[in-house]
Amino acid sequence: MFVNMSNVLVNVQTNIGETIQEISVNKPVLLVFLRHFGCTFCREALSEISEKRVEIESRGVEVVFVHMSDNKTAEQYFKRHNLEGVIHISDPDCNLYQQFGLVKGTLQQLLGFNVWIRGIDAGIKKGHGMGRFLGDAFQMPGVFVIRNGTIREQYIHKQSSDRPDYEKMAECCVV
Repeated sequence: MFVNMSNVLVNVQTNIGETIQEISVNKPVLLVFLRHFGCTFCREALSEISEKRVEIESRGVEVVFVHMSDNKTAEQYFKRHNLEGVIHISDPDCNLYQQFGLVKGTLQQLLGFNVWIRGIDAGIKKGHGMGRFLGDAFQMPGVFVIRNGTIREQYIHKQSSDRPDYEKMAECCVV
């Protein structure tokens, strides 16, 4: 399943000026493509990664987020979820999402019955709430582990409410 993405990643610059290609040569990258910041599942993902960040990074894996907002807005959301200083990429046109095969969701994937049930749990019971659309509300998320410019592991959401196991994904190529 290893797919070399070096030709794409060499041109993808992060908020700290390094490319994903450069980072992935030094250590594995957990590349997390988020939904828009108003989405309850995006907020849930940020909270979950915040809770697991120390464990993931202690394995030598760098967490990098891809989002659809400007960097200033993104950093406000990262700060709100105790993710200050996290590396991230602004992709408001969703070009990188497309290059990684992440598609626009169908109504069933975005608003189906199971999504509603999970949304009630994540949004109301767990307190992640919901906000205004800050990006493409139809864009589906995904998570990839990149090492030396190559996809080593991936999780492509079937529904917007899916919950990947970030820690398990990070184990695939621990340094």
